[in-house]
Amino acid sequence: MSRKALHENILAKQSFLCVGLDTDLTRIPKHLLSEEDPIFEFNKQIIEATKDLVIAYKPNTAFYEAMGPKGMESLKKTIDYIPEDILVIADAKRGDIGNTSRLYAKSFFEYYDADALTVAPYMGEDSISPFLEYEDRWIIILGLTSNKGSQDFQHIEDTQGKKLFTQVLETCSSYGTADNLMFVVGATQADYFTEIRKTIPDHFLLVPGIGAQGGSLSEVAKYGMNDHVGLIVNSSRGIIYAGDGPDFAEKARENAQVLQAEMKSLLAQNA
Repeated sequence: MSRKALHENILAKQSFLCVGLDTDLTRIPKHLLSEEDPIFEFNKQIIEATKDLVIAYKPNTAFYEAMGPKGMESLKKTIDYIPEDILVIADAKRGDIGNTSRLYAKSFFEYYDADALTVAPYMGEDSISPFLEYEDRWIIILGLTSNKGSQDFQHIEDTQGKKLFTQVLETCSSYGTADNLMFVVGATQADYFTEIRKTIPDHFLLVPGIGAQGGSLSEVAKYGMNDHVGLIVNSSRGIIYAGDGPDFAEKARENAQVLQAEMKSLLAQNA
């Protein structure tokens, strides 16, 4: 999916919402367990209930890998079911060199047909460049994450006072362009969005941490939005596990509608 198509979809739906399909067999409604493929059935109903409100879905591949081949079959079926005009982000956080990265790219961009893949940048350019060989696909590089452990390395300063995450943003942005690179920036790191936008003013940011993790959507939009919106804000547990009964998909839609309505208001303010 091109940057232009992504931006047009945001404006059409008045939303920059991504739903994380972090589907856990132990948490889905019990009545689905009798289905031939409970994970896919859960995902399918969530997608049907929310597809007019979202511009992206983000399955975290760990939830599928943990179930072995059957789980990966559920992942493939889920990605195939998502409408073509909605960005599919494979949240796999891959990162290795040479042929290994090339095969990861082949797996997620050719076999699974995802539009975007999260990548860890620790090993440098040669671990990222193979992913950039695919046209109209996105690499989403871990920039500043929202977990507690982000303090261990990402905030280390060099002798000039530059934080490591800033160096990551600066260096990695030179590997590609705003048309094929995005960065993960956690919503709980809202204090840094102004600084981050000075470093990467044009790139899209994938922003987890809204809802269950306590991030503020209004602050993210205030400090992180750019002329092309430039935000994809993810909510996982707060939407997909909003209900645990037969009406779980309706409950998920209700929570997604709340976020989409707030996003519509924020987009109007930024117009």
